[in-house]
Amino acid sequence: MPPLGVLVLEKSHLCDINSFCLGRAGTAAFAMSEKVRTRLEELDDFEEGSQKELLNLTQQDYVNRIEELNQSLKDAWASDQKVKALKIVIQLVYERIFSMCVDNRSVLPDHFSPENANDTAKETCLNWFFKIASIRELIPRFYVEASILKCNKFLSKTGISECLPRLTCMIRGIGDPLVSVYARAYLCRVGMEVAPHLKESLNKNFFDFLLTFKQIHGDTVQNQLVVQGVELPSYLPLYPPAMDWIFQCISYHAPEVTARCALLLNSVMSAFRAEFIATRSMDFIGMIKECDESGFPKHLLFRSLGLNLALADPPESDRLQILNEAWKVITKLKNPQDYINCAEVWVEYTCKHFTKREVNTVLADVIKHMTPDRAFEDSYPQLQLIIKKVIAYFHDFSVLFSVEKFLPFLDMFQKESVRVEVCKCIMEAFIKHQQEPTKDPVILNALLHVCKTMHDSVNALTLEDEKRMLSYLINGFIKMVSFGRDFEQQLSFYVESRSMFCNLEPVLVQLIHSVNRLAMETRKVMKGNHSRKTAAFVRACVAYCFITIPSLTGIFTRLNLYLHSGQVALANQCLSQADAFFKAAISLIPEVPKMINIEGKMRPSESFLLEFLCNFFSTLLIVPDHPEHGVLFLVRELLNVIQDYTWEDNSDEKIRIYTCVLHLLSAMSQETYLYHIDKVDSNDSLYGGDSKFLAENNKLCETVMAQILEHLKTLAKDEALKRQSSLGLSFFNSILAHGDLRNNKLNQLSVNLWHLAQRHGCADTRTMVKTLEYIKKRSKQPGMTHLTELALRLPLQTRT
Repeated sequence: MPPLGVLVLEKSHLCDINSFCLGRAGTAAFAMSEKVRTRLEELDDFEEGSQKELLNLTQQDYVNRIEELNQSLKDAWASDQKVKALKIVIQLVYERIFSMCVDNRSVLPDHFSPENANDTAKETCLNWFFKIASIRELIPRFYVEASILKCNKFLSKTGISECLPRLTCMIRGIGDPLVSVYARAYLCRVGMEVAPHLKESLNKNFFDFLLTFKQIHGDTVQNQLVVQGVELPSYLPLYPPAMDWIFQCISYHAPEVTARCALLLNSVMSAFRAEFIATRSMDFIGMIKECDESGFPKHLLFRSLGLNLALADPPESDRLQILNEAWKVITKLKNPQDYINCAEVWVEYTCKHFTKREVNTVLADVIKHMTPDRAFEDSYPQLQLIIKKVIAYFHDFSVLFSVEKFLPFLDMFQKESVRVEVCKCIMEAFIKHQQEPTKDPVILNALLHVCKTMHDSVNALTLEDEKRMLSYLINGFIKMVSFGRDFEQQLSFYVESRSMFCNLEPVLVQLIHSVNRLAMETRKVMKGNHSRKTAAFVRACVAYCFITIPSLTGIFTRLNLYLHSGQVALANQCLSQADAFFKAAISLIPEVPKMINIEGKMRPSESFLLEFLCNFFSTLLIVPDHPEHGVLFLVRELLNVIQDYTWEDNSDEKIRIYTCVLHLLSAMSQETYLYHIDKVDSNDSLYGGDSKFLAENNKLCETVMAQILEHLKTLAKDEALKRQSSLGLSFFNSILAHGDLRNNKLNQLSVNLWHLAQRHGCADTRTMVKTLEYIKKRSKQPGMTHLTELALRLPLQTRT
């Protein structure tokens, strides 16, 4: 079918196409050129059988002429003159149907209507179209139907106007862009011949071509060119002949030709690759300036150009002139929507290629245009895009906030939800790109304002996910603020932040951690030897935390922060403040609910309480007693709270806690504790193994052990025997690890626990075997002979 496309071309263009598609080097190429030239001559010379020639013939002469044409068709086809044969077919179909409408009495006028055609002519015409519709292959079906498009005149007045759009859409099914563009050119040629007033299909063919032009750079076409051994510079020149014909058809007798040229120019900038447009930016600007403003708006042309320049860079020498030419047009726009739609695109070009001075000028111009009559309220999406583009190119926030008009630009976001989204974008960029901590007052003042805006948007209806996101962004800012060795200024910043962000609990938690870290950094600088000034400073830090923690709602958050802050106070020799933290933690334990919310799910709290208390016990080992409160006053208060706490039924967490208390009391009875805090005297130094202290310690041990044994007795029920065995063995292991088994009472207690674990056949035999092996191995160490005797008293029961 390619020869059909040839019908619409000039001779020189046709030679180019056929030379590419069919020609070869040397003699073959010369022979092909001769063949093409012959076909062109046939097209030019073959006018025989035309309608004008047949008009003055009699009926018999007409029949004879049709027979001659039929024979010519056969001869042409037999002699491989297919172009001539096709031409004859097209003539024959129309003339045959036309002849059916002619009798001895009348001749159809040049501009006849379907009413002038008789039923026989209409039936024959329909029969042709039905036959064409049965052709399976797309390209042959298209070309044959397009070639007899004129025959629709016999059927209806709207037949041609209905067929042209359908045939235009049919071309979309042709995958090869080169084949499809010549199909479009042929359809435009036929359309201009039979219905030159129907312009819409011409425009549609052009725009469809622009949309499919990018296929040239796709893998399918590129791979085919490689297979055929054709270079792209040789391939691309095959398109202009068809494109030229389409352009000529579109512009023929078009009164709105200027507007159409602008429209085509816009389509070209939209369809072609950005690199192609960018490298020819000044040429396009020249063409845009020549377009008539009364037609297609120039600002839309500049917008299309700006979209390309956002994707590809123009020559460096042209960049400033391009911006000036574009902004001359943009700044004159009176309609705020037209202005902002165009300005939003060119902001990115400005940020990409120029400094903050040019960006400031552009932002000032946007403010000037969008402030009157509060026009900005209708353009929030475009204004948001401008902010995103600015912060995408200005990663140095000291430079960004030194842009004079940046903050006034933010003031245009009056709608709270939009303003918060913009602030979130700014903070996300800051967290992503700010590499080093900062104390720049310009950055701090601006971002405090931004963070305050986000914080103040929180209300009772704010979702937890939104609160979490806002807290994350504000915390990211807080962690990036550092005044170096100016610790007092740092603390002042945290004080100000606490007052500004009091409604977001994660932010308050971060501030408490930051202040604790500040106190520890002070200790590090002073190497633990605080001066009067630094001692007062760390006490201020401790006071900050003590005041802030009660404002939090999360019970375990408060408990852990009391413990952590107490440890920091202890490390900085603030003993009374440390005691205050630990007392506050102890007094808070009764408020722990049975169930707590963990990531949206309600879970029992006892396991979390056990974890906290184990950490607490580790700290209490090194906390010195207060001289006015008696021996082990914190431990006693904690035991009272544990005793009074309402534990879940069928729960053993209380006994596990008491077991941990025994570990603590055992460690406290040592002459020298396992660890200490520098410059803090723990009880091992204060009491020096005093007998009264040890006696008090032993009394507490007996009290705790009595509680454990009492609980074990309550488990002597069928449904609880397994728990009794497990807890009995756990208690045995605690005594083995932390007790003095040379004590007869303790030794006998361990034997009883061993038997209790095995009494009802619920013991973990493998664990007990390994435990006994450990005792025998340890008994061989010096001073451990008493373990040998113990091992003999620990039988292993076998299951039958």
